[in-house]
Amino acid sequence: MAYAAFRSIGSYVPSKILTNDELSKMVDTTDEWITKRTGIKERRIAAKDEHTSDLGVEAAKKAIQRSGVDASEIDMIICATISPDYFCMPSTATVIATKLGLGKITAFDISAACTGFVYLISIAKAFIESGMKKNVLIVGAEKISAIMDYTDRGTCILFGDGAGAAMICATEKKQEAIIDIHTASDGNYADLLMTPNGGTGSVHDALEQEAAGCFMQMKGNETFKVAVRTLTKDVIDILEKNSIDSSVINHFVPHQANYRIIKAVGDALKLKEEQVVLTVAKYGNTSGASIPMAIDDIYEQGKLKKGDLMLLDAFGGGLTWGSALVPFSPK
Repeated sequence: MAYAAFRSIGSYVPSKILTNDELSKMVDTTDEWITKRTGIKERRIAAKDEHTSDLGVEAAKKAIQRSGVDASEIDMIICATISPDYFCMPSTATVIATKLGLGKITAFDISAACTGFVYLISIAKAFIESGMKKNVLIVGAEKISAIMDYTDRGTCILFGDGAGAAMICATEKKQEAIIDIHTASDGNYADLLMTPNGGTGSVHDALEQEAAGCFMQMKGNETFKVAVRTLTKDVIDILEKNSIDSSVINHFVPHQANYRIIKAVGDALKLKEEQVVLTVAKYGNTSGASIPMAIDDIYEQGKLKKGDLMLLDAFGGGLTWGSALVPFSPK
């Protein structure tokens, strides 16, 4: 039987930094207010001519190079994004594959918002363990600034742009295998975090949608409460199911949405400060790119070692959520 191993990681962020002080000149807010409520100090913003696929390509190049897998051996690419290059088609994964010169391989996008990367791991694992694919490139890439209303204080302070990628590859060694993944959703809460215009679900006609703008909207307080409750239960469940104590987790890598959510879940698991990976202060919420960007952050600091056990945890629009127990298994 083939198992799925998490072989490598890579990330990319645009060069432009948007600080809290700069945002305070755009909307009624302050650095103190944003920091206290979210833990965010700054976020990256892509250039006008820098597309979501461009961000994904740069992250993917690192992940491929670090994996030891030749680009010609990659047989599938999946991209998680809520800010694709094009509405409907072509998929951003297809564009990334072409820009990377990967040839005629399976390529498609998924839309699971901030849980996107956990969903990607789940899909890659299923394809590999079924024997259908051997080397799957997964990419979480977001240009959230393109769907952001910078007059809406409730959302524009939270989100930034960036990308992360990983290679998931077949292995015969069970000790290298991804241990378990939970994914779930509940559409009853869809209105907590959504982009109401731009699709057939809108009550407006095409011209009205264009005038209104395809911007993200969020009910912040309600989302916070549901997120803490749902994420805490999910991570406890996956640890108990696999008889793993939180003390053996080397790196808890949560979706970087809000410091208060991360702390609440970490406290519930009785995790030590050094177990929790935090990048929210410098990147904000990058949706589907958040978790791989955070993994790459500890990798580039030399903190992520071969055999380290990661607990990934995410919650996003849809609503979607998921968690995963993933050993880091480079060749």
